[in-house]
Amino acid sequence: MAIESAPARNERRGQHVVLLASPGAGHLLPVAELARRIVEHDGFTATIVTHTNFSSAEHSSTFSSLPPSISIAALPEVSVDDLPADARVETRILTVVRRALPHLRDLLRSLLDSPAGVAVFLSDLLSPRALAVAAELGIPRYVFCTSNLMCLTSFLHNPVLDRTTTCEFRDLPGPVLLPGCVPLHGSDLVDPVQDRANPVYRLVIEMGLDYLRADGFLVNTFDAMEHDTAVAFKELSDKGVYPPAYAVGPFVRSPSGKAANDACIRWLDDQPDGSVLYSCS
Repeated sequence: MAIESAPARNERRGQHVVLLASPGAGHLLPVAELARRIVEHDGFTATIVTHTNFSSAEHSSTFSSLPPSISIAALPEVSVDDLPADARVETRILTVVRRALPHLRDLLRSLLDSPAGVAVFLSDLLSPRALAVAAELGIPRYVFCTSNLMCLTSFLHNPVLDRTTTCEFRDLPGPVLLPGCVPLHGSDLVDPVQDRANPVYRLVIEMGLDYLRADGFLVNTFDAMEHDTAVAFKELSDKGVYPPAYAVGPFVRSPSGKAANDACIRWLDDQPDGSVLYSCS
């Protein structure tokens, strides 16, 4: 297995795990599933931290199915009224994450003073700025990448492109060569880094630097899916370029029983063998 196995726990600083989830089902659902696996298989308790700014009925539905050993803590709402009306949603999310850090610090301090303590802090892909708070408090810290290893590698590589090029990424004359990945056109990189003049560009570049504060990455992947990428990433982490990555996937959404989902499955069942292309973003 090219991606490293989860690290052994020789010493536990309490048996409580704190997971910080960014807004959006694509982040919240995998974080909730990771918390469920942690408490069911490792005997921990967990707290999922969310942002009041982006709470929704879907969040409540997700949380209602979690075991009682998982608690929910919503950080107080922070103001983003000073952002332009046309600010990108990514700008709003990343700004909320940054402005809520004092509230996160207070929460982590209170949990550290509790009997369970805090064994580890997990940030999701959009909240690595919070790793600095965990480091300040002496808490081991990891990033849970809800996407795959190639996605994580591209975010880590964005600061390199920012430093070594001056044109827009979509106008790069040659392919983007990520370790162990197929070559990409610059236009294939995520949309928030396609306009250097937009405020979200700098926020995403800084995310790539914030990831380096982590003790490691938990990635929603498995070796058979990204073997070459995993081998290349491990070589770089062994050299100290990146923190190590641990494969913990695949994470998939449990069946919900909704009619819409049933209709999708029926449609797939009706298609000829080999006629459907699966694309994971």
